Amino acid sequence: MSTIELTASQKKILRALVDLHRETEDAVKGEDIADEVDRNPGTIRNQMQSLKALQLVEGVPGPKGGYKPTANAFDALGVQNMDQEAEVPIALDGELLEDLNVEEIDLASVHHPELCRAEIHVRGSVGQFHEGDSVRVGPTPLSKLVIHGSVDGKDDTNNILILKLESMEAPAEEPEH
Repeated sequence: MSTIELTASQKKILRALVDLHRETEDAVKGEDIADEVDRNPGTIRNQMQSLKALQLVEGVPGPKGGYKPTANAFDALGVQNMDQEAEVPIALDGELLEDLNVEEIDLASVHHPELCRAEIHVRGSVGQFHEGDSVRVGPTPLSKLVIHGSVDGKDDTNNILILKLESMEAPAEEPEH
């Protein structure tokens, strides 16, 4: 499939749909998406028409209806659609956030300790994070990596946090041979 260029608004709405759908596996009501992205339900309905035309969303009629993302939606967002994804916790100012999960950690400039940054790709909204907030990510499933840092920036459209790293720890284990 060719790459689909989405507007920032379409991307934010589609990502909210994908995140909400992952929680329940059911159709997601437009009102729930509107609440998630802080927009009017009418705006969501209008955007859903264009996302349907792009074959990224399908409408589900009826009282339990709403919208479901298509496989193309996951591709367009660069998100993997897994049956069982690993849980990587994230905490804000020491409080574990139950409704968020870390999808990816990109380390940038680790060769320069004073400028070490990490891009944290999150499933769920990063709206509650603000510059300077203390964040803990991890432990990751395999390496048990735990990252501590402070928010240096964020991308609300793509649900990415930029952390200024304060520490990274992964327990060293003795080889089994």
